[in-house]
Amino acid sequence: MQHDPLGSSAFLSEVLAELAKTIDARAGGDPESSWTAKLLMGGPALTAKKLGEEGVEAALAIASQDDKAVAGEAADLVYHLLVALRSRGVPLDAVAKALEARQGKSGLAEKASR
Repeated sequence: MQHDPLGSSAFLSEVLAELAKTIDARAGGDPESSWTAKLLMGGPALTAKKLGEEGVEAALAIASQDDKAVAGEAADLVYHLLVALRSRGVPLDAVAKALEARQGKSGLAEKASR
């Protein structure tokens, strides 16, 4: 039996939902005491910049670091993605619907259809 590297999707769903709630709760908070509030006060430009930085860090970890480092950088990337989505007002349900619409399609065919 092969190991499932992505783990339980139910667990991931729960963690993402809780993280989204935490981000929502910290939006509008004190930027001196909340990194989330500070990022959101900077708007989409700041959250996009930070998301890009985290994406590079995650890519570099995947290329050359151990699994623990990769998981940590991936967690940073997911957090910053959710903050960036919040800064644009894009709910996770919209992302889920976009992913659902792509299920069962070849990635190459889906990309060609855009």
